[in-house]
Amino acid sequence: MTLNLPAGAITDAATISPLALFLQADIVVKGVMLGLLLASIWTWAIIISFSVSLRKASKESRKFEADFWKAEDIDRFYEARGKTDFPAAKVMAAGVTEWRRSTAQKVIDRDGTRDRLGTSMSSVIASEIDRLSDRLNILATVASAAPFIGLFGTVWGIMRAFTSIAAEQNSSLAVVAPGIAEALFATAIGLFAAIPALIAYNRFSHGINRLEAGLTRFADSFYSTLSRELESQR
Repeated sequence: MTLNLPAGAITDAATISPLALFLQADIVVKGVMLGLLLASIWTWAIIISFSVSLRKASKESRKFEADFWKAEDIDRFYEARGKTDFPAAKVMAAGVTEWRRSTAQKVIDRDGTRDRLGTSMSSVIASEIDRLSDRLNILATVASAAPFIGLFGTVWGIMRAFTSIAAEQNSSLAVVAPGIAEALFATAIGLFAAIPALIAYNRFSHGINRLEAGLTRFADSFYSTLSRELESQR
């Protein structure tokens, strides 16, 4: 059995392109495509900026911790590097600040001082993690919503294809192909936006968790150091 296609259909199929699919699409499908394209650009901007900031924060925090444990005088180290804008430095600064406030009293409340030290450093860790992970929710939203938005464009394009069949009383490939191609193109753009967002979200979440665990270990070790020093206070 041989399927005879109109001559123009073969030419149109050979010259089809993403731009042509967009230009010939219905206004609703065009809106879906533009929205997904903007979401994809926004996603890649977040991925690049987040990757740089997370790598920098992790690297500088590890270096700061290594230098801190090599220091012989905590007060001198704090004066020299305690005001730098890195998560580990902020954790140490919170601990030192609370230590100085609590031990400046004539009578030192050891249990209260320990509680305040732990609370102050834990609060800084939570604040830094919240700040660094602020835009992860955007990646999660794009990863979960983009395929469904693309699916909406797919359904609309297929509906348009069947409408063309009914209007022209013709079920040839030349009639239904444009609508189906637009529908599939909308799906492809949805996946193009969702897949990088999902991969990046998982990788960045893992990186944030590792950074939080490292900061927590550092805070616990510093807390132990201050607690031992507190025992020597009279």
